[in-house]
Amino acid sequence: MIELRDVAFAYEDAPAFTLAHLDLDVAAGTIMGIVGASGSGKTTLAKIIAGFIPSTEGGTYRGTASVAGAVLSEGTLTEAVDVVGLVTQNPFNQISGARFTVREELAFGLENRSVERSQMIERVDAVADTLGLTALLDRSPYALSGGQMQLVAIASMVVMAPPVLVLDEPTSQLDPAGTRLVYDVLARLSEGGTTVVIIEHKTELLHEHCDAISVLASGRIVSTGTPATVFADDRLSTWGVGQTRITQAAREARARGLLPVTALLPVGVSDGAAVFAENGAAR
Repeated sequence: MIELRDVAFAYEDAPAFTLAHLDLDVAAGTIMGIVGASGSGKTTLAKIIAGFIPSTEGGTYRGTASVAGAVLSEGTLTEAVDVVGLVTQNPFNQISGARFTVREELAFGLENRSVERSQMIERVDAVADTLGLTALLDRSPYALSGGQMQLVAIASMVVMAPPVLVLDEPTSQLDPAGTRLVYDVLARLSEGGTTVVIIEHKTELLHEHCDAISVLASGRIVSTGTPATVFADDRLSTWGVGQTRITQAAREARARGLLPVTALLPVGVSDGAAVFAENGAAR
């Protein structure tokens, strides 16, 4: 679904390329997590996948980025937003400012696509209910808290039903309940065929929900694999990526010689107690 080949980008007057010789593949209907240190180019990568670079950013762009077979740099931004929805980490930059209520804000993109009114109302109501925004539909987007505004920004993309959704640290302003709600929605979207790329620092959530993780360092993808494989990589700290709490605890236990840490998987129930297997052997 998403293919980046030898992509490089340098902002105008920047001393070096933010991204260089970057390759990335994201299969259709999967959730790909992108992690990396601050300043590693994650937001730039999100803009490239969404078609905002090179359309709206000055600088030097090289390579090929295609989504659903379309090379984004060869089309217009209008064409790109029909395929990819981008949610940024700052909702103040996402709210259009052209509508007076949350209901109108969620319908804004659908209006621009000339969606039939009854269908528009149905889609807005459904997405608002899913993201817990029903009680806010008649309020001004600018009268909301930062977390509520972020949910509105996410809903404004979800309601458009793009085949690809890119989210750049979408839960940075959300409380734990709001964060869990967003990830549950993303999981349902993926099950329905939407391809999701999410940039996030909350590694536990990425480990739980993503099909694959890619690590961005020095302007390129340096590792890609399952969450279990990537988050167990000893090189994570050198790339500026935090480990999950489970990984940290396991490594500390091994370092202290407290126990040989291995994965315990439930294989059944006996007399009301779980029976576990270690490396395939019941114990």
